[in-house]
Amino acid sequence: MSTRTGDTRVKILIAIVVVLVVLLCVVTLGGAYFVMNGKRPTLQEAWEWQSARYDTSFYEGLQKTDYLVAGHDGYELHVQLLQNPTPTDRYVILTHANTDNHIGSLKYVPMYLALGFNCILYDMRGHGEGKPTFCTYGILEGKDLAELVKDTRKRYPGISELGLHGESLGGSTTIASLAYKPEVDFAVSDCAFAAVESAVRQKFKTMHLPGFLVPLVNVGVRVLYGYSFDDMRPIEALSGNTVPVLFIHGEADTTVPPQDARELYERAQGARELHYVAGADHAESVLVAPEEYREFVASFLEAVKRN
Repeated sequence: MSTRTGDTRVKILIAIVVVLVVLLCVVTLGGAYFVMNGKRPTLQEAWEWQSARYDTSFYEGLQKTDYLVAGHDGYELHVQLLQNPTPTDRYVILTHANTDNHIGSLKYVPMYLALGFNCILYDMRGHGEGKPTFCTYGILEGKDLAELVKDTRKRYPGISELGLHGESLGGSTTIASLAYKPEVDFAVSDCAFAAVESAVRQKFKTMHLPGFLVPLVNVGVRVLYGYSFDDMRPIEALSGNTVPVLFIHGEADTTVPPQDARELYERAQGARELHYVAGADHAESVLVAPEEYREFVASFLEAVKRN
């Protein structure tokens, strides 16, 4: 073999290695950005999406109060109170899903109004009208929600009952907030993930991406954002928790494995219930079976009162 031929092969090998390293960096960092961010709709886009799927006309007739609340580290949360037409001193804070905003919580409002609650909606950090930032899957969001609970207690003195209700990331955020011992009477967690890694793996599976990419993306998350999937485990907040929790999950969920609800339920140590909704995909339970869903919540709240 001539020296020239040998040099050519070495150059080819170096080129291949460089290309592989570049691809590895693209997958690691690009995947991390994809997981931690995502396209987030405007309020108008969210309104149109919700209105196409159920009747949102009730919203226009409600008395609304918009205000700002300082979340963790001073992050400004955009909050909206929907006042029950029938005066009540019961309140529920609704937390929306990832890449959504407070409009996404409207599907639960009629139920809570009928149950005698005022409804507090808000945009999680990085969503809706909030200042753009990345998602930490419950780490900072849970701290924000705990601050919102404190503000609610101060802003509306004389509250007789205060609850939390979250959907998807909002459900996981609701669970994560319990680590800070918020002064709430109950929590409803709808299609929450127990640990974000399970949701990421499920997402990659539906996108036909190999599971071995998940650890690589986790490295990218550490490098770009300073967090790890190991930190994003709302289930840990349930150890020692005494707040009654209702878990609801769609049996046909293709985004968060239904098994996550079982894991959360089994970790919880206080009063708790778990219900699955047949035929419901991710965040669809209240739309697929509205009457059944309302009964789950109403009976759980009655049980909480009795105890």
